[in-house]
Amino acid sequence: MMKIAVNLVIAILFCSNIFGQDDLTAKQISEKAKNTAEVDALEMISTLKITDSKGRERIRQTSSVTKKFGEINKTLFKFLSPADVEGIGMLIFDYDDKNDDMWIYMPALRKTRRIVSSEKGKSFMGSEFTNADMTAPNTNDYNYKLLGSEEVHGVMCWKIENTPINEDIADENNISKKIAYIGESNFLSYKVEIYNLDEELEKVMDISEYEMIDAINKKYMAKKMEVKNLLNSRNSVMIIEKFQLGTNLPESTFTVATLEK
Repeated sequence: MMKIAVNLVIAILFCSNIFGQDDLTAKQISEKAKNTAEVDALEMISTLKITDSKGRERIRQTSSVTKKFGEINKTLFKFLSPADVEGIGMLIFDYDDKNDDMWIYMPALRKTRRIVSSEKGKSFMGSEFTNADMTAPNTNDYNYKLLGSEEVHGVMCWKIENTPINEDIADENNISKKIAYIGESNFLSYKVEIYNLDEELEKVMDISEYEMIDAINKKYMAKKMEVKNLLNSRNSVMIIEKFQLGTNLPESTFTVATLEK
C-alpha cells in the first residue's frame, strides 16, 4: 500500500556488503536495511485484510503514490473500497531528522486532521499495523544491540534488539523494544517482534514474498506483511497487488488540498 508497504517492512532491504559481515554493527545493519528499502518514486495498489478474534474479516483496498523531493519522502494514499472507508486518505511527509508530518482526511466529516506524535503508536485504520508503521523509522531514535543469530524461513538471520533512546520515543510508538531478524546473507528482513510498554511480546510481524523492484540498484520489496497480535488474537495482512516504479506527479500533488479532493 504505497510506500507505506515498503516502510511497513520496517526496512525492506538488500544491498552489496561493503563491509565484511563480521565488521558490521547492529546499527549499520539496520541502516542498510532502511536505506535499501527506499526508492525515489513508487505507485501501488494494495489490499489490507483485518481479522478479529472471532475470525471475522474486513477487506480494504488502497491506492498510493510516493515520491522523494530533496530529503523528504512524500506519500499520498486513499482507500478505494469498501464503501464505508472509500475516500479516506492520508498524507505523509517522512523526514530523516525530525518527527514526520501526517494528515488524515475523513470524507464523512469533510475534514482533514493532523495526526500528532502521541498518536503514532495507535492503530492504523483499525488494523494491527500502527500509524508509526506507515513511515520508515528514524534510526537515530533507537539504540541497537546484536543478540546473536537465529533461523527464520530457512535463512540465518541477525537478531537485533531496537530500544527507544528515551521515554518520549517509547511512548509515541507505544513500544518498549523491537527485535528484528535480518538475513545474514542477503540483508532481507523476515520477522519483527514488538514488545509493548509493559515489556510483553504483543505482536509479531512476518515479512515474505520478496521481489526485486530495481535490478540496477538491487532493491527488494516484500509483497506480503502479516501482523499477529498475541494478546488479543487479532491479525492483519497487507498484500501488494500491483506496483510500478516512478511517477510523473509533481510536488504540488502532495498537499492537503489534493488529499481532500
